[in-house]
Amino acid sequence: MESCSQRHLSHVELLHRQLDAYRKMSAIGVAASCSCLRPGMWLLKPGVQKMSSPGLHTAARCAAKDYYEVLVLGGGTGGIAMSARMKRKVGAGNVAVVEPSKTHYYQPLWTLVGAGAKQLATSAHPTKSVMPRGVEWIKSRVTGLDPDKNCVLLENDKKISYKYLIIALGISLHYEKIKGLPEGFQHPKIGSNYSVRTVEKTWRALQDFKEGNAIFTFPNTPVKCAGAPQKIMYLSEAYWRKTGKRSKANIVFNTSLGVIFGVKKYADALLEIIKERNIAVNYRCNLVEVRADKQEAVFENLDKPGVTEVHQYEMLHVTPPMGPPDVLISSPVSDEIGWVDVDKETLQHKKYPNVFGIGDCTNLPTSKTAAAIAAQSGVLDKTISMVMKNQLPTKKYDGYTSCPLVTNYNKVILAEFDYNAQPLETFPIDQSKERVTMYHMKADMMPLLYWNALLKGYWGGPAPFRKLMHLGLK
Repeated sequence: MESCSQRHLSHVELLHRQLDAYRKMSAIGVAASCSCLRPGMWLLKPGVQKMSSPGLHTAARCAAKDYYEVLVLGGGTGGIAMSARMKRKVGAGNVAVVEPSKTHYYQPLWTLVGAGAKQLATSAHPTKSVMPRGVEWIKSRVTGLDPDKNCVLLENDKKISYKYLIIALGISLHYEKIKGLPEGFQHPKIGSNYSVRTVEKTWRALQDFKEGNAIFTFPNTPVKCAGAPQKIMYLSEAYWRKTGKRSKANIVFNTSLGVIFGVKKYADALLEIIKERNIAVNYRCNLVEVRADKQEAVFENLDKPGVTEVHQYEMLHVTPPMGPPDVLISSPVSDEIGWVDVDKETLQHKKYPNVFGIGDCTNLPTSKTAAAIAAQSGVLDKTISMVMKNQLPTKKYDGYTSCPLVTNYNKVILAEFDYNAQPLETFPIDQSKERVTMYHMKADMMPLLYWNALLKGYWGGPAPFRKLMHLGLK
């Protein structure tokens, strides 16, 4: 079956393009087209990705069709990873990704960007460069879902039909639910590592700090990477210690939660660090207003409705309330809150068998992280394969997720756990201890793994390595 770009080419033009493509493949050393890679080779060849043909990229050469065998909503981590996997199943030209953004970000790096350890530019790649070859990129927004008719509605009232639908729309940030934001970010002393527009303001606020309260917040909603709100706190403390300002800083973590972390093993380790570094923690405390012109933050006491306290700050790091994307709220595919309603083991929709969900937009009861998406992608790949064969899915997702808790500019506690909030560690060591090796894995190895394996659909999480390192035991 010809691609749409080929339909507009003469046979001579097509031959020339194919020859040029083959020359480029030879120049970069594309090897076998099998579905496995030699261990470690993808790290050494970041530009290489698996291609079973010259791989003409259809996105830039033709208008979107109105039907695809697999339609993916969202071009974030889950969407790109699954589109790469699906293209290998159903072939080039049969998979499309709906994504309006021109830039794709590796957001886990923003913790280090906000602390001045990495540059923002290193977290960004053009969306075109991460879109798998042979996958159509539809540059539009989803405005509605009609799973009963197997179609979605896009901007300009365009309809796209599908045989299988993968929903990977991520999570929405709601700064506007805090009175005084987002306009408060126009003032100094305030930042947020959760937005590309405000992450560099965190670093400026950190550098400009003189003396007083440094407040870090955690909202009363689900968030992506639940450890991130306190990672920047530990890095800030380390920075001020290094620059001689620590004695002038009163560091406060105001969290809406009742615990510092949801897994006891890692919570105990973090509480030791908090005690050692003289950091104050206020539980069940939720940010409701920012008066940036006065450098005041207003918090409500969640255990005493209506009771608020005003805190003066010299630096404020805001973790915004978050929720499902607007298009999913009251959608037929969503639960009563707005999260995509999927089976927690197979990631197949509970009502529509040809609909699947992955990542932050789902109601999976685990932390919303890139590591979770990696593990989910491997399971979902198997689930869809079985569904395509009219068989029941057998591969089960155990809720694996990971949170590299950065506690210093060279140390990390690597938290890994499952649905039951029980440690599910990859390495045969105590991962609740701060380690330099884990920092380098977070800062240097994980970005390589992300760009060159996860987004290309080759990384389904560390489970095989865990079995190897633990001699087959969990």
